[in-house]
Amino acid sequence: MIDKQSPLPIYYQIEEDIKQRIADDEYRPGDMISSERELSETYEVSRMTVRQAITNMVNEGVLFREKGRGTFVADKKIEQPLQGMTSFTEDMKSRGMDASSKLLIFEQITAPFDIARKLQIDEQADVYKIQRIRYADQKPMAVETTFIPVAMLPGLSERVVQGSLYDYIEKTKKLQIGKASQMIEATTADQNQSSLLEVPPLSAILYIERNSFLTDGTPFEVVKSSYRADRYKFISDIYRA
Repeated sequence: MIDKQSPLPIYYQIEEDIKQRIADDEYRPGDMISSERELSETYEVSRMTVRQAITNMVNEGVLFREKGRGTFVADKKIEQPLQGMTSFTEDMKSRGMDASSKLLIFEQITAPFDIARKLQIDEQADVYKIQRIRYADQKPMAVETTFIPVAMLPGLSERVVQGSLYDYIEKTKKLQIGKASQMIEATTADQNQSSLLEVPPLSAILYIERNSFLTDGTPFEVVKSSYRADRYKFISDIYRA
């Protein structure tokens, strides 16, 4: 398993071997891997070398540690391409996962200045504020806060926002969604986010702000989302100009 004559660092070889075991389902998500002592005996290397390999995989999100218990295989991250515009529900269904939501806030408010500007509406106009926890296979993935002009979707109900808003907008209201611009940045979870996402305080999260438009150029939503960085990653194809 380990070639000590190889130019590849031993800790890297250990990482690759454990990753292969995960790929082969020898280790499954939630399984506890062998202890540092057991791994050092298996690979016939020092515990320090094993610790470096394990730490690297924890930092990558392949493994996670629980104090006093051990080291476990993490759930595989969901890959979200940055190309194309789909809803959370559509994303999860395309992966064969069960998408669900928990509604935290559904209210009409006067549009905050930044929201009114992005939606191109009067500052005194009303918007729906919708905050939901988004789940995949009953596990929290994101906290999502959406702002939509009331004038665009009069009569929007709690029942509707429990499901897919995009489906409602296109199939029921017969509006055509066209494009969106979005910003992504890395940050850490505050106390409220960590509680809702079921992660320790200051855990890494991905903050995404999306401004979406109909095909005629009318902005119809602003969405502010906080995704668990240990469960989600975004990928993009980049071409040389």
